[in-house]
Amino acid sequence: MSVQRPHIEPGSLFIGGTWRDAESKERRDVVDPSTGRVVTTVAEADGADVAAAVAAAREAFDTGPWSRTPARERARVLHRVADLVRERADEIAAVESLDVGKPVSFSRGVDVETVAETYEYYSAQAQSLDGATRQLPIPAHAYTRREPVGVVGAITPFNFPLILSTSKFAPALAAGNTIVHKPADETPLSALLMAEILADAGVPAGVVNVVTGSGPVLGEALVRHPGIDKIAFTGSTRVGRLAASAAGEQLKPVTMELGGNAPHIVFEDADIGKAIGAIIKAFVFNTGQFCMGGPRLLVHRSLHDTTLGILADAVPAVPVGDPFDPATVVGPMAGERHLENVERFVKAAVEDGGRIVVGGERMELNGGYYYKPTVIAGLDNDARTVQEEIFGPVLTVQPFDTEEEAIALANSTPYGLAAGLQTSDLARAHRVAARLDAGIVWVNDWAMLDPAVPFGGVKQSGYGRESGPEALQAYTRTKSVVISLACPPDIARSEPEVGRGNGGLVVGVVARAVDATVEGDPGTGGSARNGGRW
Repeated sequence: MSVQRPHIEPGSLFIGGTWRDAESKERRDVVDPSTGRVVTTVAEADGADVAAAVAAAREAFDTGPWSRTPARERARVLHRVADLVRERADEIAAVESLDVGKPVSFSRGVDVETVAETYEYYSAQAQSLDGATRQLPIPAHAYTRREPVGVVGAITPFNFPLILSTSKFAPALAAGNTIVHKPADETPLSALLMAEILADAGVPAGVVNVVTGSGPVLGEALVRHPGIDKIAFTGSTRVGRLAASAAGEQLKPVTMELGGNAPHIVFEDADIGKAIGAIIKAFVFNTGQFCMGGPRLLVHRSLHDTTLGILADAVPAVPVGDPFDPATVVGPMAGERHLENVERFVKAAVEDGGRIVVGGERMELNGGYYYKPTVIAGLDNDARTVQEEIFGPVLTVQPFDTEEEAIALANSTPYGLAAGLQTSDLARAHRVAARLDAGIVWVNDWAMLDPAVPFGGVKQSGYGRESGPEALQAYTRTKSVVISLACPPDIARSEPEVGRGNGGLVVGVVARAVDATVEGDPGTGGSARNGGRW
């Protein structure tokens, strides 16, 4: 497969189905992380542009056709999105690789295909948005409806722009919502391309709106805007707390997919030959910029030294380089600040007594933001590099002696997004998976993800779920409808039966009170027509 580095035209905001400049006319540079050079610019939106986007989404939801479009027709549109994504797969992959620095082979085979499959999956899910009927002890018919929540504010990070926007867009659109999207300020290009594809597929004007610019400025404006009904956020735990707090002031529902620091446990009965591949994949995939990556390796002491030896030989052989080279497995970091952050963590590890087994430094290549995949041993569990999220191609390795110790170490950080284990003991796999503090657990491999499988965090890794039918629930609200089936008046006013439930007693008592008031009852002082009291 040969995908060329693309030429990108300057980007605009997408609001109400039209492309426009920011109100301020300001622009923002977009940098190719593999070279450090500016490749294009996008509009620098501000609060006024967010307000315009929310107004367009609000109008589209309140008066437009999408929320009232039959689910089967919405499903057809989503399926057309998937078809168009596949038709333009090379173009989309090239834009994502240029923007993020990820190897084009992964952008094409993982990111783009995941986007297509996700829209296909929610095309089917859109047609299963059924309510339920409920049996009541009173003469009434009760049922529930699942309705769209309204205007969704989607805030997405820099590391998987395509996938993590689609994991919000697809279920939100399937349910009939409208969207205002704020992509990461560093990696906005695929968001603009997808806005074009969604419109071409038949998503009506105003249903999807995209504003690019400063994360703090636009995020604050979006979360606090009263026209936003729900926030769907993926990003760091620190920023997630701020967003959740601001949304909470207006009692807006929020889903939060936040940071991670996943443990990867290798038990003594693991097939180490197979495990090594999963270990390396878990910490170098997407250059370690993966919230569900596996940067903490916990190895049974009997395999510890052997594992370190294999990693010392194998990790330097992983191809690092130009993301547009089909042979590349590890590309650059997404930006200079991310590279500097990794350097700080590795320096802290050395200061805490850690030993660099392999890597541990920048890689000079074409002016890009490259860091050599790094393995560190000898750190205590309370070391900062073990406890905090590094978000780079760095693996710490710790030994353990017992299953209980492995579980305790695995659960010892504030995070709980993902976890994994390597074992040939099926009972142990189930037993340990049940005890790990994580939203998803992988056994004998890593990053086995599918649109049908939900993922999300516990502890400081957030709440709510992305993917699966569970995600669709987050973009709907339940309304109950109860319709009286009461009998004619002469029957309905008879003495209520014991056992009919409180609702039945209320109906009967109220009916008798009405009888007494209208017809006249000695206990009420006469009929209502004669001035009696109820």
